[in-house]
Amino acid sequence: MKKILFAALLACGLTAQAQTSEPEVKVEFVPHWFLQLQGGAAYTLGEAKFKDLISPTAQIAAGYQFNPWLGLRLQVSGWESKGGWVNPTQTYKWNYVAPGLDLKLSLTNLIFGWNPNRFFNLGIFGGGAANIGFGNDDAQSLNTGAYNLPYLWDGTKVRPVGRFGLDMDFRISDRVGINLEGNANIISDKYNSKKAENADWYFNVLLGVKIALGETVRRTVIEPEPETVPAPPVVKKPEPVKPPVVVKKPELRTEIFYAIRETIAVGSEEAKLRNLISFLKENPGTKVSVTGYADAGTGNPKINAMYAEQRAANVAKALIEAGIAESRITVDSKGDTVQPFSENDKNRVTIAIAKE
Repeated sequence: MKKILFAALLACGLTAQAQTSEPEVKVEFVPHWFLQLQGGAAYTLGEAKFKDLISPTAQIAAGYQFNPWLGLRLQVSGWESKGGWVNPTQTYKWNYVAPGLDLKLSLTNLIFGWNPNRFFNLGIFGGGAANIGFGNDDAQSLNTGAYNLPYLWDGTKVRPVGRFGLDMDFRISDRVGINLEGNANIISDKYNSKKAENADWYFNVLLGVKIALGETVRRTVIEPEPETVPAPPVVKKPEPVKPPVVVKKPELRTEIFYAIRETIAVGSEEAKLRNLISFLKENPGTKVSVTGYADAGTGNPKINAMYAEQRAANVAKALIEAGIAESRITVDSKGDTVQPFSENDKNRVTIAIAKE
């Protein structure tokens, strides 16, 4: 068991060491259009067994995602609805199509912050539609003494609909996902030709695919600035001149990592901080820049900005309390807008660079 733990710790250490040399990557959300194609089952509330009032339904939608948590879509749903009687037992069906507009809100991105690699996202939506009913021939044929249909209608009828629902997106790639949706629709009492003195309802459960029509996320590699190489000294002839001795200026890069929601260096990370203090005291001509970061995979931009700022401030405070002049220290914070490492958890970090 000890050998296995040692091997795991060694692998993590090698991974962390390798990541320090990776370039920084800036990740940005890109507003985009999207298309949804869905099919499923509908249930129309009525006086019959549940299974007898289930019918097929389908929906096609096109929309625009303004930011990670807010979108708008134009959708057209429809196919078939059913009504029924208990005694004598009888069901009847008709067709409809319902174009409408929905406002969509991603709860996952709003609460936990946007993460382009997250597999599951939960959202809610609400809006309105116009239900266009037609093909009510079954109800027309039941218009006898045994069945009372006081709101019997024929031809084509248009009624307003209020709708709300819940949707779940499962990520396949940056542009493609599987979507599961459930929605409830409220409509006037005359929808099923029967009089109940309250509004009618129909419910849809839909499964389909969601396709982004364009780029959804932009990843930009931040290239390091090239090092300037000093020009070789001019050698006067014919006097022999020894080449100048290039003295390497002292420099130290320190990466202090944190657990989630932590802003204080502990354990081995505290040892790194003490090493940085010793270096600054041994090299009084050096200055240090302290930059705090937070990972984009948890929290939200506001909370992550607070954590990143506090991490950098705590490192600077420790330096000052150890006797390092405040004039030698520069403090900055990037929040979760810049991710120094490709591994999400490594981005809970303060990076201190000391040099002349």
